[in-house]
Amino acid sequence: MNDALAHAPVARWAGVAIDCHDADLLADFYAALLGWEVTDRSDGWAQLRDPAGGVGLNVQAEPNYVAPTWPERQGESQKQLHLEILVADIDTAVAFVLARGGTEAAWQPPDRDRERLRVMLDPAGHPFCLFVSGE
Repeated sequence: MNDALAHAPVARWAGVAIDCHDADLLADFYAALLGWEVTDRSDGWAQLRDPAGGVGLNVQAEPNYVAPTWPERQGESQKQLHLEILVADIDTAVAFVLARGGTEAAWQPPDRDRERLRVMLDPAGHPFCLFVSGE
């Protein structure tokens, strides 16, 4: 193999897709939370983009969607990944999420400072973390 090709990336990450029951509801939730734009919608699908550029977020409805459990439990639907969302003020961000249909997860990791990190659930039940930078 050509040495230049051995070290060159062959792909570029463009975004991540989140499954749910209601793509419009979830797209609007994340657009409000992140300050992003819903740039495309079709039946059961929406695309969100950061106006400043970068990787995007897609939301797609799946008729057999089952929300993951948090914390994970053997034999139940498990999260496959979660979003890490940087915020300036944890309490303000939690209130914002709650006002838009998200919830605070009942179980919070006991080894984490609640003043710096909270596990939240979006309206489709996906866990995500709100955190304040430690810098």
